Amino acid sequence: MPLPRPVLPLWAAVIAAVAGGLVYDLGFPGASVWPLAFVGIAFALVSLIGRSAWGAALVGLAFGLAFYLQQVSWTALYLGPIPWLALSILESLFVAGGGVLIALAYRWVPRASDATWVRVIVLPALVAGLWCLREAVVGTFPYGGFPWGRAALSQSESPFADVVSWAGSTGLGFVMVFIVASAIEWVRLGSRRGIRSAIPVVVVASVAMLVPAWQTADAGTLRVASVQGNGPAGYFDEREQGDVLLAQLDATQAVIDEPGVDVLLWPEGGSDIDPTRSDRVADIFDRLSERMDAPVLLNTVTVNGDEYFNTSMLWRDGEGAVDTYDKRHPVPFGEYIPDRDFYYAIAPDLIGLVERGYTPGTNAPVFDLGDAVTGLAICFDVIYDDLIWEAVDDGAQVFMFQTNNADFNGTDENEQQLAIARLRAIETGRSAVNISTVGTSQVIDPSGRTIDSLPAYEPGAMVTDVALRDGSTPAVTMGVWLPSIIVWGAALGLIAAGVLARRRDRTTAP
Repeated sequence: MPLPRPVLPLWAAVIAAVAGGLVYDLGFPGASVWPLAFVGIAFALVSLIGRSAWGAALVGLAFGLAFYLQQVSWTALYLGPIPWLALSILESLFVAGGGVLIALAYRWVPRASDATWVRVIVLPALVAGLWCLREAVVGTFPYGGFPWGRAALSQSESPFADVVSWAGSTGLGFVMVFIVASAIEWVRLGSRRGIRSAIPVVVVASVAMLVPAWQTADAGTLRVASVQGNGPAGYFDEREQGDVLLAQLDATQAVIDEPGVDVLLWPEGGSDIDPTRSDRVADIFDRLSERMDAPVLLNTVTVNGDEYFNTSMLWRDGEGAVDTYDKRHPVPFGEYIPDRDFYYAIAPDLIGLVERGYTPGTNAPVFDLGDAVTGLAICFDVIYDDLIWEAVDDGAQVFMFQTNNADFNGTDENEQQLAIARLRAIETGRSAVNISTVGTSQVIDPSGRTIDSLPAYEPGAMVTDVALRDGSTPAVTMGVWLPSIIVWGAALGLIAAGVLARRRDRTTAP
């Protein structure tokens, strides 16, 4: 089966892919020029048209490296280049594999049918689905995956952000790639045929930008006091045990006498001493809860036998920890070392830095505060769709995201995570309070608008009346079903395209 004519020679395609990866990254938080994400996707797709499998793999690898080496550069801040390069290369290999699949779609679909509507609707839909398929694989494999850098995460402040309330992050990524792929086919078709083919692009783009987010039902407000202590919470910070706790307590003094507070929220690692194992610290939280006449939602490291957990707990005066949530998705190579013996043999100094490993939690990601039910996510938990959907299904009316960004000072990591939190607010139709040890901390309303914030690397506290919501958005209601339809539909569609193209070749052969 002959290849279609490449849009670019291979040398130019590799250059275009590198440029595309760099431009794509500029669409994400940091530079935050969201239209450039579409430009980066266009470079990636154009460079794949007409490529052989090996050529597509090379082009995909070039795009992936150019993107991920920028996107996750913060992983090198304290640990040096090895984790940064390892993660970037691994993710780029997946991008290379996805590039091969997309190149096959560009080869097979036009040979299966030369109808205009197939070129401008079916082919772009298949390409978009395959892009999402690659993102889904990256988000689940290996070791639970790393769904960071998905296309949707570039659009948290764009007119397309509202799409996530209807179709989730996978759906928004699909729409983005479909628009770009369809526009490319419009240009390739040219003349009046091309002009007619632009109609689907205009329609999809207009609907995606103009349809408002799904509105959940008003359920009142919750007064949340959230505290950013700016203590020495980094892995390599010099500190004595209790220093982080003291920093949080000092910053809490600014809001300790605020009237009507319903809950006091501290960040991940806000207490570096477990109050369930220290009577002195338990007494501190008892007095804090009593003084504010509200429960304290704190986070610390807990131990059960020989297992360690990254644990959030709801603390009430005189009752102690009335509920707990253990981080569902500990970070591989950060909070635990998978296959430790294997990786220790490769990089003993780095692996030796992580002396203990956190066990994944199994308890529900919600706390009943009395006046409301809050959903929970601890740091990187927020990037996993299933956890967020589970919290809404369990009755969450608001989200409280606890994080510790102290190991990424001065990088884009915090802004990238805030963008994810903003999209989660829109996706679920619920407010999100994102509190960090060192900032930037924000309170985000159900529309994705920031209504309160604290600057980075300064102690501070907020008291915010946060909107509560009931009901479920279409994205949450569909849950895993829509992403599954997109991903499996793309896989089956590519197989079907190959079969039809081969059959048509046989019937038209001389």
